Amino acid sequence: MTLRLRRVAAAGLALAAAATLASCSAGAGEGATDAAPDSASESPFAPVIDEDFPDPDVLATDDGYVLYATNDSRRNVQVARSADLVEWEVLDDDALPELPEWVIPGKTWAPEVTEVAPGQFVMYTTTTNFSPSRQCIATATATSATGPFTVQGDGMLVCPDEEGGAIDASTFRDDDGSLHLVWKNDGNCCGLDTWLQTAPLSADGLSLTGPLVRLLKQDLAWEGDLVEAPTLVKRDGVYHLFYSANSYGDETYAVGHATAPALVGPWTKDPEPFFSTDSTGGALIGPGGQDIVTDAAGDDVFVFHAWDPDFLARKVYTLPLAWDEGTPRVVVR
Repeated sequence: MTLRLRRVAAAGLALAAAATLASCSAGAGEGATDAAPDSASESPFAPVIDEDFPDPDVLATDDGYVLYATNDSRRNVQVARSADLVEWEVLDDDALPELPEWVIPGKTWAPEVTEVAPGQFVMYTTTTNFSPSRQCIATATATSATGPFTVQGDGMLVCPDEEGGAIDASTFRDDDGSLHLVWKNDGNCCGLDTWLQTAPLSADGLSLTGPLVRLLKQDLAWEGDLVEAPTLVKRDGVYHLFYSANSYGDETYAVGHATAPALVGPWTKDPEPFFSTDSTGGALIGPGGQDIVTDAAGDDVFVFHAWDPDFLARKVYTLPLAWDEGTPRVVVR
């Protein structure tokens, strides 16, 4: 396996560094970070992957961490690995080298990988279906976290034509061990609402075993005409749903946050973005496509992409995620 070593300064991940903490107003959603810098030139943010690597998903394994990203011009699924979430090796290999004939190549987005059993990995990818011609969710399996993954079945796992298709799959394992798929119907493709929704998965992760439940949709001004990229975690008995919203291609893209007492809801949104261009003082442009991973010390890490100033690449960043009496907050050193 050929590797390209990417050395990145540890400033991008201040997990071991002392953080300067600012008080956070519970009523101001954009107070979710510490005090923002006065200008981008004073930015504390440095990418951990300094190239186009959008929609990052991070999997913790016994051997470290693996990060998956949307396709580039050579690979259907980009992949990188790290021992510490700070220094990353970007692999030349394609984690999903072959696509079946019922998939239109060129748009393999937002991969999510889950280890469903020891040494058994399932990837959920957004791919373009031939018929109906929608972006939909396919499954693939591998016995190594870095692949190669092989697409399973003879069709998509989720592909609701009448809802515009389905994209941005993620998984959530509840306290009882049950596995759930969470995704977005791609309604903004055709003037429909975008719902974040969930359904239970089989133990092998390859089929849905129950009806879907709609969680929330776009209904706040800052969200524009869509919500997407759901990330679901549970802390101290409370379900937390992080999601991206608005136009991914500009500075309006941002991360929202909602809570619920049960997976099926009711869900209550924060009224303002949890993490955004404005909340970073303009230092990060259109942050989103987020994931949350727990590191070896048991601390949560917020993983996301953001645009470079020329809008040529969405680079990967990582920051500590703290919990203040149950309220999440991105820690900026």
